[in-house]
Amino acid sequence: MEKNQQYLIDLSKMKMPFGKYKGRFLIDLPEHYVVWYHNKGFPKGKLGQQLELVYELKLNGLEDIVREIRKRY
Repeated sequence: MEKNQQYLIDLSKMKMPFGKYKGRFLIDLPEHYVVWYHNKGFPKGKLGQQLELVYELKLNGLEDIVREIRKRY
């Protein structure tokens, strides 16, 4: 499997590990929350990279792609 494909599969299954939205899939986080992180600064590491991608996907209206991947895998 290609690296990018696996990254999207991992993103589709990742849940917020802390905070108000703990346990919610990253792709299902409210847009205002992801924008807040964008303005504040994303956390370091894999979680931050995933949140940054979620921001870009939501910005471009592509979050359903990740939801479909979650259904398939």
